[in-house]
Amino acid sequence: MTGKWNRSMSYQPCDAEGEPLPGTELKEVWRAADFPKNDKFQYTHFAHKINSFDTAPKKLLASDSRLRPDRYALEMGDLSKAGAEKSNLEETQRAEKRCRDEKNQPFTPRWFALTGEVATTPWGDLEVYEYNGKYSEHRASVDNSNFDDGTDSKSIEFNPWQYGNIEAGSNKKVE
Repeated sequence: MTGKWNRSMSYQPCDAEGEPLPGTELKEVWRAADFPKNDKFQYTHFAHKINSFDTAPKKLLASDSRLRPDRYALEMGDLSKAGAEKSNLEETQRAEKRCRDEKNQPFTPRWFALTGEVATTPWGDLEVYEYNGKYSEHRASVDNSNFDDGTDSKSIEFNPWQYGNIEAGSNKKVE
């Protein structure tokens, strides 16, 4: 395999030493789409579409990245505020972990489950998670409901935390 994640990837069959096999040629398997002219973030049309409020599903989860204040500040060109918001988000993540650790409350991903497998990586052995299907069930129930409270998606406060007010001992999961 050769290439760059933001350009293209190509492959060629090789022997055990990594030398190309005779009679084979390098084949491109993926190429990044062009991005719109004068796009300051160099996002593809697809990236713009999946990050847009215009294409957002109804009743966004409070953890949806479209709602991140650092991202919004960056999109508005306020780099200073974006940096401060990102730092605040990271510190809040650390604080939540400290609170969970102090209360012996394990982190439990909502949309993924442990497989029981362990993968050896350059960073050590890591537990393997797999998608549990619960997000698809959640989306289907929201999408099939006729309930529309008229809430503007942009007005939802970003809240990626697994627990509500963990410092107050609440284990209520954030919807």
